[in-house]
Order: sequence, then C-alpha cells, then structure tokens
Amino acid sequence: MKNIQEYIINDIRPFEVSEKMGVVKNAFSQLTYSHVPISKKGVYAGCISETDAHCFDSNKTLEDYLYAIEPFFVKQSTNWLDVIEAFALKSSNIMPVLGSQNEYLGYYELGDIMDIFNHTPFLSEAGGIIVVEKGSHDYSFSEICQIVESNDGKLLGVFVSHIENDVTQATIKIGHSGMGAITQTFRRYGYNVVSEHEEDKLQEELKERSDYLNKYLNI
Repeated sequence: MKNIQEYIINDIRPFEVSEKMGVVKNAFSQLTYSHVPISKKGVYAGCISETDAHCFDSNKTLEDYLYAIEPFFVKQSTNWLDVIEAFALKSSNIMPVLGSQNEYLGYYELGDIMDIFNHTPFLSEAGGIIVVEKGSHDYSFSEICQIVESNDGKLLGVFVSHIENDVTQATIKIGHSGMGAITQTFRRYGYNVVSEHEEDKLQEELKERSDYLNKYLNI
C-alpha cells in the first residue's frame, strides 16, 4: 500500500477571508468539490461548502460569513482509516491536511482515498462475505477470528458495519473455502447470520421437499 501522504494535492490554495464571495462562487463553478479551504491571515481557518457559498451575497467577503466556515481537517500523520472516517463525518469530498505546526499542506480527494481502500485485500482478494450480528456486549473480534480460523478459513478482513438497538453487525470477508461450516459455527455460537448463502438455500429447499414428501406420505 502506498504512503497516504503521497495523495496530498496542493493545487488549491486557501481563499483569504478578505476575498469576495463572488470569486469563491466562480471557483466552485470550475471545480467538482463540495468545499474549498479558507485561511485568515495565512492560517488555515476551515472550509466553506458550495451549498452555503451560493446562498451568500457575491459582493460581500468571506469574513462576513465566518459563521459558515467549518473547521475540519486531518493531520499529515493521520492514518488512512481515520481519514475515511473524517470524510464520512463531514460529508465532504475534499479533506484539508495540516502539518505538525498546523500549517496547510494541501488536501486529500475522496476518490483517491477510497482507491486505497479498494486495493486492500478486503476488497481486492477473491473471497466470500458473511454478515453476522449479535448483542453488542456479547460479540468479540477475537471470537469471530477464532470461529473463522477454527474452520480453516482464511480471514481477509472484518469490520463493524452497523449498530442498532444494542445489536452489533459485523461484515467478514474470508477465502471461499469452508463457508458452510463457518456459517454453521457462527450460529452455534449464538450469532445471527444475516447474509444469504447457497448452503442455506440448499438446506431450505431440502427441508421444503422433505415437508412435501411427509405430507404426501400422510395422505
């Protein structure tokens, strides 16, 4: 995996708060970004969104709308998973990057960071997905890993994909071998298997045929 810092782009300098809003609007019309960075006396102050900018008076300056500036950023040392989280929390497709002295270095583009995720084994390696859920106080990553590995499964990744009403859902990616045995082991350990699997469909079909046969024999 590449060093995430290689993805820092610095072709957009922050707009000073003394800049007219009309200039900012014009910049948005030429960009595909949801936000642009803003600085005050050369110091990064935050970002303003395209939605907000288009609502403001073009003849006024950014300083007139400081209340609309969102002070989000990541540091140069922030790892790529935390960067993805920051993107999700701020609903932005650019993320300003600050150095150790809080100096503006540039920004990450969402597409570039997601490309890193796309090249992790979780997405790039061939395998199958199992989605399980269990009480938030009852599940553990160590137990999930043990269930997969005890069935000779190759674990490619696991993450918490949903939490609701004290139930935690985990999405697990494993090598294709042993999927049936692994899903059955999860059920024995009290997990609800949310995802559908061919083995489950086959068992359901066999059960339906068995029930039909029993009804036929009892006629």
